[in-house]
Amino acid sequence: MNKIFKYSKLKISVWIFILITITFYNCGSDELTVKYDPVPYVIEYPDNFDAPVLPGDNALTIEGVKLGKMLFYDKLLAKDGSISCASCHVQANGVSDENQFSKGVEGLFGNRQAMPIFNLAWHNNGFFWDGRAATLRAQSLMPIQDPLEMNESLENMVKKLSNSKQYTDQFIRAFGTSEISSHKVSLALEQFMMTIVSFDSKFDQFQKGLVQLSESEERGRKLFFTEFNPFFPELSGADCQHCHSGPNFENGEFMNNGLDSDEQFMDFGREKVTLSAADRATFKDPSLRNVALTAPYMHDGRFKTLEEVIDHYNTGVKMSSTVSPLIVPTITNGLMLSPQEKSDLIDFLKTLNDPSYLNNKAYAEF
Repeated sequence: MNKIFKYSKLKISVWIFILITITFYNCGSDELTVKYDPVPYVIEYPDNFDAPVLPGDNALTIEGVKLGKMLFYDKLLAKDGSISCASCHVQANGVSDENQFSKGVEGLFGNRQAMPIFNLAWHNNGFFWDGRAATLRAQSLMPIQDPLEMNESLENMVKKLSNSKQYTDQFIRAFGTSEISSHKVSLALEQFMMTIVSFDSKFDQFQKGLVQLSESEERGRKLFFTEFNPFFPELSGADCQHCHSGPNFENGEFMNNGLDSDEQFMDFGREKVTLSAADRATFKDPSLRNVALTAPYMHDGRFKTLEEVIDHYNTGVKMSSTVSPLIVPTITNGLMLSPQEKSDLIDFLKTLNDPSYLNNKAYAEF
């Protein structure tokens, strides 16, 4: 009986040894399988868009984009772990913030409205409202360090990420090394944000002949693309296309759109970057894609609704030393839009919403 017991005990011990050996072997194998994976990530875009301007020194890869997405949604990047990039750029809100100003880790608020994120690979005039970041990688690190936002040092951010095996493994897959740096963090964030695209709105489908616009939307479309004509009011339009043109509905300029007179300027905008008085109170001309989803509006989020925005351009443009020449002719009499025309124009703007952009799981948290 004792011999049988000892034999069984020995048999159990052997099996435990085998299981432990297999476990350690598999762990070692996992380590060996973590390797650089440069499979390209390809951005698909419609024919009416030019080829995206991608950085030559930061080729998009599937693993690099994945790393960027991990970082974009990780609150580890903030000083107190309370917010992430996605906290102020919510996909359901057009990857923007529904609040006038975003709340930072210390409970402090910024002083400009968070811009939506999409089609950034087609931007060539800097990032932020004032264009102070020449590249997307430079932009990506600024909110992390900003005292009003994440308020974290790059050194401490790197230290926290380096303590995570999940991240060291992913940096290997993305960049071929487990060594983490703030530069590589910026490259990964740049890769992910460049993949966030939007060009499947109702208007895009209309242009392809796949859907028809309603009568109101069609009237609004004509108003949008028709020039202002003060001498023939019946032929005059809303003249939106000069500032919001092309497939991305923006002109790539920094402009003063008549929000304030010189005495009312609270934010000098682009001037802080260029140090030129000619750029005072000028701001990046934003794309109107998904505009009905990205309220509030303007650099300071002063307008809560599209109705308020249309009213501003219809009757509220103010003269100043740097106001855009494109809208000066409308200051005296306004755009002369009737209530019906304003409603039609808003109906057209809503056709620029892109449901696929809002629901694309590639942009959502894991």
